[in-house]
Amino acid sequence: MNFDQPDGLSALLQRLQLHAEVYVNGEFCGPWAVDTSGAKHMPFHLISRGEAWLHMGSEPPRHLTSGDLVFFPHDDRHIIASDSLCPAEEAINVDSQLNMGPITQMVCGFFEFKNKQAWPLVEALGSVVILDLSAMSDAPQVRTVLDLMIGELSREQPGHYAAVNHLAYLLFVEVIRQQIKVGAIQSGLLTALFDTRISRALAAIHSQPGRHWSLELLAAETAMGRSSFAKRFNDMVGMPAMQYLVHWRMQEATHELVKTQRTITDIAEQCGYESEAAFRKAFKKVTGRTPSDVRKAR
Repeated sequence: MNFDQPDGLSALLQRLQLHAEVYVNGEFCGPWAVDTSGAKHMPFHLISRGEAWLHMGSEPPRHLTSGDLVFFPHDDRHIIASDSLCPAEEAINVDSQLNMGPITQMVCGFFEFKNKQAWPLVEALGSVVILDLSAMSDAPQVRTVLDLMIGELSREQPGHYAAVNHLAYLLFVEVIRQQIKVGAIQSGLLTALFDTRISRALAAIHSQPGRHWSLELLAAETAMGRSSFAKRFNDMVGMPAMQYLVHWRMQEATHELVKTQRTITDIAEQCGYESEAAFRKAFKKVTGRTPSDVRKAR
């Protein structure tokens, strides 16, 4: 195993600055309904005890039971409620005055990419992902993560807030792994990141964007021939390898322009450009803006 260079998915998550946070761990009883969409995050809910119903637009309600994790990759409007009948708008996110009936315990949180120029990592995911964690005997590590999370939330020892958020980060990675494993994602960047060969090229690009890569050098990273690599990369990622390299470099450049005071010349060199003029031209072509415009707008 090579520990000198992170794998493609790890390098991508580091650059996109994935952040996870749990903000509710509560018991719900009586008639209740919650909607956590609209904050431009990726909400998730874990039913840790009891049951609930998921309502999404015109789709039939879906029954949720203990161990179900619901994740909304695109922040679609959703309602988690106590009843199979969709609640009235005025009853959503209102504290119930009736403290009777069955109790549902639910953990709510969100995933967020701090890098607002985030690569479309989750574009291949559907509007909602539901995992029955209680039935995932082939993935005991997911159950372990959840048990640790619930334990931290119930004990509320010093440091539990940070611990829970780190565990939620692990949960995101496991959700992505499970979606690949069950075949829910058939193409796109995520699939390529799990491909034993193309992932090596992606890891090289993500970790060393400033290296003077060629198609031959990237193919060598995967132990494939130039032509077969070029076709496989394009088929899986949806764009040629050298085009992806340029796009990734511009993601790196945008991050540096917004987050640092480095000169544009230094950023150009970091991204593999020998002249500032060539960098400016490529940046404008990919992003539609000049580096100076991006820096001023920050």
